[in-house]
Amino acid sequence: MNTIRLLLAWLVGLSAASAQDAETYPPILVGAAISQSGAQADLAGEYLKGLELWREEVNRAGGLLGRRVELRVLDDTSQAMRNGPLYGQLIREEKADLLIGPYGSAATLVAAGETERARRLMINGAGPAAVVHSRAPRYLFQSAIPYSAYGVGPLEIAAEAGFRRIYILGRDDPASREAAEAAHARATKEFATSTIEFYRAGTVDFKTEVARARAAQAEAWIAFGDERDAAEMVKTFRKLDFAPPLFFVRGASHPRFIARVGQDAEFTLGAVDFDPRIGEAARRFAEAYTARWKAPPGLAAAQGYAAGTVLAGGVRSAGTLNQEKLRAALAELELPTVFGDHHVAPENGTQTGIKPAVVQILKGRPEVVWPPARETAKWSLPYPRWEERTLYK
Repeated sequence: MNTIRLLLAWLVGLSAASAQDAETYPPILVGAAISQSGAQADLAGEYLKGLELWREEVNRAGGLLGRRVELRVLDDTSQAMRNGPLYGQLIREEKADLLIGPYGSAATLVAAGETERARRLMINGAGPAAVVHSRAPRYLFQSAIPYSAYGVGPLEIAAEAGFRRIYILGRDDPASREAAEAAHARATKEFATSTIEFYRAGTVDFKTEVARARAAQAEAWIAFGDERDAAEMVKTFRKLDFAPPLFFVRGASHPRFIARVGQDAEFTLGAVDFDPRIGEAARRFAEAYTARWKAPPGLAAAQGYAAGTVLAGGVRSAGTLNQEKLRAALAELELPTVFGDHHVAPENGTQTGIKPAVVQILKGRPEVVWPPARETAKWSLPYPRWEERTLYK
């Protein structure tokens, strides 16, 4: 009987100690406004699932600074302008310890106005546009891949292959324009290049662009558009018997490109922002995400997970939630993410470390050919002339 009384007393004491510990060490509250309704809800929902997976993994590993992590998510209803008031609510009413940005560049820009005024740190997880960081924010750090990074790989391949004359074109939409303009600015420092050409969405005949590339004696055709644009370019090339020594289209890595043109897709270069085959971190994330949500992750899910990864890395490096010390830690932080090696420009928080991989369609499969550390095959250039091609089996 005495033994039972002692055991009960010990259990009561243990319960009281656990409650006291929970009160002494409350959870770390991470706040975000993420679209759960409206036009952005589907992609933003994947972004949130990636963030949720990160939270679950962090807590299984002991949390941050010895405390559990909780998410407080508000719905911006896919309206960018709502994010200012919502992040104000997260800061002042919800008492969020840490902040992760919303889904989309416009929403992130609005949210950053509020967080900068409050001197509160925020991770830009899904705002790729340059305008988000154009005013040199002090407390905003980008974990997303910026649009400006998509031309780095093809230009490095062109340089290695010895090509000097570059023809750059882009679809007339904000993301493609930004990518094309950044590639052009980079190319003018090392290559001979003409002005950028922009084409309308839905263009199915690129004979005008081919004529201009021929007139410029272009050795590399570098385009920023989707898989449909890539397919129409290939069709025009074949019709006009045109084969630039290097042919890159951002969207050519998409499986639908190969489905549209079959074996004519061979030797085309494309960009990949997230692929489970590229890097150990991406593979492990994809496996965990698929097990948790019963579907493979896309780019938006990877963006949410990467945002949490960078936030946790900064907290662990700083060893505190103090915003100024955390800011200093994030400005210098380098760590692997599902996209590659993270690092930012300290002066404005823009992502500088992560670059999209470049793939080339070889025997019907997209093989990673850049960067060299991640390649699954060596690039094959020049892009063969049409009469030189043979069918692969």
